[in-house]
This record gives sequence, structure tokens and C-alpha cells, in this order.
Amino acid sequence: MRDAVIVEAVRTPIGKRNGSLASWHSADLSAQVLSALTDRTGIAPEQVDDVIWGCVRQSGHQANNVGRNAVLAAGWPESVPATTIDRQCGSSQQSVHFAAAGLIAGQYDVAVAGGVEIMSSIPAGAAIANPDLGHPTSVSIRHRYGVDFNQGVGAEKIAEKWGISRSQLDEFSARSHERLAAAIDSGALKRQIVPVAGAEGQLVDTDEGLRRGTTVDKLANLKPAFVEGGQIHAGNSSQISDGASALLMMTSEKAAELGLEPIARVHTATVAGDDPVLMLTALIPATVKALQRSGLSIDDIGAFEVNEAFASVPLAWISEMGADPERVNPNGGAIAIGHPLGASGARLMTTLVHHMRDQNIRYGLQTMCEGGGLGNATILELL
Repeated sequence: MRDAVIVEAVRTPIGKRNGSLASWHSADLSAQVLSALTDRTGIAPEQVDDVIWGCVRQSGHQANNVGRNAVLAAGWPESVPATTIDRQCGSSQQSVHFAAAGLIAGQYDVAVAGGVEIMSSIPAGAAIANPDLGHPTSVSIRHRYGVDFNQGVGAEKIAEKWGISRSQLDEFSARSHERLAAAIDSGALKRQIVPVAGAEGQLVDTDEGLRRGTTVDKLANLKPAFVEGGQIHAGNSSQISDGASALLMMTSEKAAELGLEPIARVHTATVAGDDPVLMLTALIPATVKALQRSGLSIDDIGAFEVNEAFASVPLAWISEMGADPERVNPNGGAIAIGHPLGASGARLMTTLVHHMRDQNIRYGLQTMCEGGGLGNATILELL
């Protein structure tokens, strides 16, 4: 029986807005993680059947199939194909799903999944900046829902629906920074990060979003960002970031043939849709579906990576799923690390894979909310 296993997972450090990675071209930064996969495993690039790359803002230097451009920038043979996909924040998690499906179906023997986003230079709305070309939300959609879609407003509605207080949001956010600081200081993230050159030629090997000393009292001084009198602000939201991440995937049979040892296999992969006005809740039904299909319970999962788009999202997910909060984002999340949209799915999975191996955790689950009311969930099994 064919399967899909992960034999290596790498990422760049995550750069803060207008930070050390802001001047990188997306194809060139992507090439850094592609090259790291071949350097670490010794696999010949021509053995890769496809590169499936996530990217959300496909404009400017992220346009024209940045996945293909990444392959060329890495100096890989022209025979290696690539495609770029957009499932909003879950794009590179979906890349993993597509790669796994291709491997299991026999379309691939070896595939790379990953993604990139340079949010510093490709700002929000860049892909729809020309009003003469129309707006992605059609009149019929606006008539159906009667409101414009807004993630920040959705995060506020989630906090209200699940009864999550400002103090709970800020406590969760401060803890994200605390956990990232502990992970950096212990060296827990070192193996997964590919150091890259910064804007001034310096070597960057550490996530730049960390704000040491973040406390609930400090966060309490920040003003709401989306709704007057609301609870969501810059400090309990994910950061605007730059980064890239990639995973080398293949069948177990191919790994044995190449003399490579798999880290984990893709056990279960699901996607779900939910209310596009709340927008950020589909990770809940996606997780329910994943657990049902896998035959596992929430207590069987030893580690969770739940994207911290806004603090209300993982808190609502924890409330619904009954997961142990200590197992959720044990090395910090997007509030502290950052959220380079198209790279985030693969970044979370890279972090999860390495944590599972380091802590000998059999099952890990990753899930993300996504624009449009979508959500992915993936269960990995340690090998």
C-alpha cells in the first residue's frame, strides 16, 4: 500500500515586518529552503516529481507561479515542475495535502510541499489594488451575506460567541511569547531553521517577532484594531511577517530505496468550510472530521499546532475540542513567531514534525483557519 512520509522539513527564520528578510525576492528566499532539503538529504533535485508551493498574495515578485520560479532560482533542473496554490492562510498546509494525495495515488514518488510570503513588500490588498479589474467579492455574494468579509471583525465575533474575555486573549498572547523565548533559548528550534542572509549581510537564524517581557499588563494598554470598544488588537493578533518553509515527501518504499529515514507519515488530511462571516472557525469542523476519519480521540494527540491568526481562534478551538492547552503550540505560535501567509502551513508542520521527533510524540495534529471560512487539519504519525 502506498503512503506519504516526510523525510525532511525546514524553514527560514521568520522575519518581522520590514525586518531582515524584507528585501528578499520570494523566489530567492524559497530557493533557500529548497536547497536545504537537497543539502540535508543528498537527494538529486531531478528526482522530485513536483513542487507544490503555497502563496497568498500572488502579485509583484510573487506572481507568475512563484513555485516554478523558486525551482529555477534554486538552480534545479528545468525538468522539475512546480505549481503555486492559494488556500489563503492554509496554502502550504494544503500543499502537503496535495503532495500526499499525489504520492498515495501513484502520481508522484517524490514531492516537495511548502510556501512563501514576503508580506513586507507585497502588502494587503496588493492583488486587488486596481479597482478597474473588479473586486473578488461579487454582488451576489454581498447580497447573500449582507456584509463585507473582515478577518478582524470575525475574530471579534468569535471572542463574543465563545465568551472569551480580553484578559484571556492577552494571557494567551503573552504565553505565546514566553513559549517562543523558551524554545529559542533551549535551542529547540535550531535544527528546523535554515539561516539566511539579512538585509545588511548578517546571518539571520532566529525568529524576529519575539517580544521578550510581554505581559498582560503591557498588552492591556493596546487599543482595539477592528471594532471600537473591541478586544482584538495588534498584541493578540498574528504578526505581519516574511518567510519560507518546505517539506520533502515521498513514499516509504522510495525512502528505503534512497536510504532515507522518514520522520513521520501523513496519517489523515481533511479540509472543511464554515461561515465566511465568522470566517475563522472552519478549523473546528476540519479537526472533528480528521479525528473521525483517523479513529483517534483528542486525547490520543500528543501535540497540536493551531495557527494563532488571532488569540480568539485557538481559544475557541480549545474550548470546542477539549484539548489540553499545554499541548497546544508548545513552542509559541504566530502571535510571537509571525504569520507569513503562504509559508505558515508548512512552517507549523515543520515545527510540529521536529517537536514530535524531539519529544517522541506518536501523533500530532495541525489545523489552521483560512480566509473565506475554510480550514485544514492534518494528523501526522511519528515513524
